[in-house]
Amino acid sequence: MTTHKGAHRATTSVETHFRKTVLENGIRIVSEYIPTVRSVSVGLWIDVGSRDERTGKHGISHFLEHMVFKGTQRRNMRQIAQSIESIGGYINAFTTKEHTCFYARVLDEHLERAVDVITDLVKEPTFNPKEITKEKYVVLEELKQIEDDPDDVIHDYLDKVMYHPHPLGEPIIGNSESIQNIERDDLFNHLKHNYTPDRMVLAAAGNVDHDELVAYAEKYIGTLKRSHFENGKSRLPRRRNRYVEIKKPVQQAYVCMGTKTFGIHSNNRYPLLILNALLGEGMSSRLHQVIREKHGLAYTTYSFVNLLKDTGVFGIYVGTDSGKVTKAMKLVYNEFEKLQNKPIPRAEMKRTVSQIKGNLMLGLENMSSRMMRIGAGELYFKRYTSLDSMLQKIDEVTTDDIQRVAQEILDTDKFSTVVFKPTT
Repeated sequence: MTTHKGAHRATTSVETHFRKTVLENGIRIVSEYIPTVRSVSVGLWIDVGSRDERTGKHGISHFLEHMVFKGTQRRNMRQIAQSIESIGGYINAFTTKEHTCFYARVLDEHLERAVDVITDLVKEPTFNPKEITKEKYVVLEELKQIEDDPDDVIHDYLDKVMYHPHPLGEPIIGNSESIQNIERDDLFNHLKHNYTPDRMVLAAAGNVDHDELVAYAEKYIGTLKRSHFENGKSRLPRRRNRYVEIKKPVQQAYVCMGTKTFGIHSNNRYPLLILNALLGEGMSSRLHQVIREKHGLAYTTYSFVNLLKDTGVFGIYVGTDSGKVTKAMKLVYNEFEKLQNKPIPRAEMKRTVSQIKGNLMLGLENMSSRMMRIGAGELYFKRYTSLDSMLQKIDEVTTDDIQRVAQEILDTDKFSTVVFKPTT
């Protein structure tokens, strides 16, 4: 580590193309230099998401993400959009359970413009009262759209069953009552308490000069003051296992089942990722081959993993005829039992590992994917994990590791299940 005098206090070079700098106020700047492209993707990450929200204010992180685009002290909403789109770029944002990210993709020559605009969004938003009123209606329409998509919203229902009354059990978008309850002062308070330098990461990937990126960060957000607020995480509820059946105006039944698992820092992360791919990712997975190809019970079936700081969810999704739910679930349970009790054939293990490694490497052809990997990686791990290191950890996973993890998490008594069934 090399220490420099001046506005930033530490710069670390982990790999030839990756660099990290920490400004005096605590903002972390990470970049990955890719000399073979002409574009750059840059994102401002904030370590706050829906899990940090208070009761009655669910959805405020997502709503704030919308509202900053409605105007700042320097730009109105049209100028925000045109400042990036007029140079052929793209600007957007997203909110997750744990993070919020504002990002832009531009030609490398427009890096300063991108940094200027995305930092301006969070520094001095105006939160115009008329725009707040209008945007509430927009978000309520977004909520209706999600509710009209059963294979999407069922995951929110599962989270509620598994985590309520913890904020992780609430949808990221909130609910109609909590959205209506958000006031202008709530937005300013949320911004003041959470959008602080110690919780920010500026990440960029592409044809980016790290020193220039640091200079722009110092110029546009280097004067932000450190926070004196405590940001504790509420305790997770004990494991609850429930079966919930809900009538919906749908044509088929939708089944989503899940169990709590370890967080993203666990050593079991890589065995779980391989287990998930083997069981339910892609057309060659066991669930697809058995439930769709062999028995013809579903058009869509898959497994999924969502890993957070201190918890995670491993789950299964199946869309099938309402009269075939029990049979489909029995087939899922049979696959659980096989993974727990039978060694994985060498050829299947090799194919699954190659699938995961290939997906990882293909994802790195996209600059936004690279930016999101290093941005989220800094928030979760406070360090850079190289692709070679990840590939090595995947290669080190044994069939015994996967069987051990399967025995730990694939206990059907520990799963909660939500089923949407047709009203008629």
